[in-house]
Amino acid sequence: MKITQTKLSGCFIVEPQIFKDDRGYFFESYNHEKFKEATGIDMVFLQDNQAKSQYGVIRGLHLQRTPSLQAKFLRVLEGKILDVAVDVRKGSPTYGQHVSIELSAENNLQLFIPHGFAHGYSVLSESAVVAYKCDALYDKESEDGINLFDKNLNIDWRIPMDQAILSEKDLNQKQFSDFKAVEL
Repeated sequence: MKITQTKLSGCFIVEPQIFKDDRGYFFESYNHEKFKEATGIDMVFLQDNQAKSQYGVIRGLHLQRTPSLQAKFLRVLEGKILDVAVDVRKGSPTYGQHVSIELSAENNLQLFIPHGFAHGYSVLSESAVVAYKCDALYDKESEDGINLFDKNLNIDWRIPMDQAILSEKDLNQKQFSDFKAVEL
């Protein structure tokens, strides 16, 4: 398992070691001890989620605040997405910056998103199935978000606007200038 720090502290790209033969392939998608050793993060995941979406769907930018801060560990089981993490940690030197990583069933890359980050993704293939682990349970009262198309964040979702499919909730998220930084 190869683990690479992104430009945002605490946000990691995880590339599993894949063993292939004439029967197919095998890989460890997550190993607590190896992840802890490489990152210093000792985290227990409490909830697994899975979502299927069609081309053009953009989900996000979502997060949970205290007392239910939520870290996520994402991978794609089918198709291809552009996964985006935005640093919204109060006092962070990279506050307001984001990373965009293409995750797919073909490249098997995964992304670990720590507490204090907003998260979203766009579906770049005909459809995609995304699976992710969370270290806290969903808590509607702690939910927050940022507008996907905020000009200050300037995220290229790689989906033409006339083909973007969004939920009503995501269409009505606040602008980044109105967003209060997350205190850890």
